[in-house]
Amino acid sequence: MAQWTRAVLPPVGVQRGLAWAQLSNSVGDGAYYVTSALYFTHVVGLAPARIGLGLTVAWGIGSVVGVPLGRLADRRGPRGVAVLLALATCVAVASFLVVRDFVPFLVAACLYASAQSGLAAARQALLAGLVPERERTAALAHLQSTLNAGLAIGAALGGLALHAGTEAAYLAVFALDALSFAGCALVLRRLPEVVPVGEEPRGAGRAVLRDRPYAVVTLINTVLLLRMPLLSVGLPLWITERTSAPEWLVSALFILNTGAVMLFQVRTAQVVSGLPSAGRALRRSGVIMLVTCGIFAFSGAGGPWAAGAFLVAGSVTLVVGEMLHSAGSWQIGFDLAPAGRIGEYQGFFGTGVTVARTAGPLLLTTLLVGLGTAGWLLLGGLFLSAACAMGPAARWAAGRRTVPAYTPSTAFAVRK
Repeated sequence: MAQWTRAVLPPVGVQRGLAWAQLSNSVGDGAYYVTSALYFTHVVGLAPARIGLGLTVAWGIGSVVGVPLGRLADRRGPRGVAVLLALATCVAVASFLVVRDFVPFLVAACLYASAQSGLAAARQALLAGLVPERERTAALAHLQSTLNAGLAIGAALGGLALHAGTEAAYLAVFALDALSFAGCALVLRRLPEVVPVGEEPRGAGRAVLRDRPYAVVTLINTVLLLRMPLLSVGLPLWITERTSAPEWLVSALFILNTGAVMLFQVRTAQVVSGLPSAGRALRRSGVIMLVTCGIFAFSGAGGPWAAGAFLVAGSVTLVVGEMLHSAGSWQIGFDLAPAGRIGEYQGFFGTGVTVARTAGPLLLTTLLVGLGTAGWLLLGGLFLSAACAMGPAARWAAGRRTVPAYTPSTAFAVRK
C-alpha cells in the first residue's frame, strides 16, 4: 500500500491536496464514462444520433469557453473559480438525473462541458500558483497517476451498474459522479488561496488568440493527442472489425493502459526538466508511436492468439509513447505561457483535447477501418512528423515571446 501511495500520490502538502481533488472527481468520471451511453439511451430515452449531436455541440462550446474561463481564473483567483466550476459540474451531472428530453439534455451537456473545460484551466492556474516552476511537471505526473487510479476505481463501480442493468443502478452512478465533484470543490476550497493578477490593461484581452507561435504548438499537440481516441475508439473498432482477437481484449487493454500510467507516469516524467528535454521526450514518443502503429497493423493478419499478442505488445509501446508525450507537452504548455496568464493559456492549450476527441473518431475510423494496414502506417507517420516538429515550434515560440504578463510580479503569489 505504501508503494502504491508513493507511485500515485505526491508528497504531503499542497500537491497532495491537488491530488485528492483529482482523485475525488476522477472516481465519478470513471463510472460516468462506462455507463453514460447506455444511461442516455436506456434511461433518458434518447436516440444514439441525438446523443452524439448533443455531446458534439456541448464539447464544441466547452472548447470555446475554456479560454475566457481560464482568463477569469487569472484575474479573479484560480482557487475560487475552480471551486465554483467544480460545483457547476456537480449541478450539471445532477441535472442528468432528471432530464428526459433532448433540449434539457443539451443544456445540461453544454453546462457540463463548459464547466469541465474551465475547471481544467483553473486547476492548472492554481497548480502554477501553488507549486514552484521546477516541480510542476512532476506534480502533473502525480496528478495523471491519480487520475488513472480514480478512473479505474470508477470504471469498476460503473461495471457493477452495467451488470445490474437497472435504472436505479444507473441513477446511483450519476449521483456518485455529482457527489465526486462536490467533494472535489470541498478539497479545492481547503487549499491556499492564490492572489489574482487583477484587471488587465486596455487591449490586453485575448492575448493568447494573437500568439501565433503558441497556436502552432497547440495545433501540433492536438495531432499528438489523437492517441486518446485511438485507445477508446480506434482500437476497439480495429479489434472487432479487422482482427480475429476476442472482443473482451478491448477491456483488458484499457486496464493495461490505465494501470501502467498509474504506476509509471511519475517515473517517466523525471526525464523532463525544461524545453530541450521536453522536445527530446516528444521525439522519442513519436518514434515509439510509429513502432506502435506498425505493431498494431500486424495484428490484423494472424489468428486469435497472434492477433492478441500483437495487440498486447502494441498497447505496451502505446502507453510508453503516451507517458512521454504527456510529460513533454505539460512542460511545453506551461513554459511557453506568460506569468499571470497561465489559466488563459492553459484553457487554449486544453482545446486540443476537445478537438482530438471530437474529430479523432472520424479520422481514425477512416484510416484504420477503411484503409487497414496502410492507415496504420499513415497514422504512425503523422505521429512521428508532429512529434519531430514540436521541438522547433517550441523553440520558435520561446524566442518570439512577445506577450508579457500584465502583472508587475512574475508569478502568482500565495495568500497566507
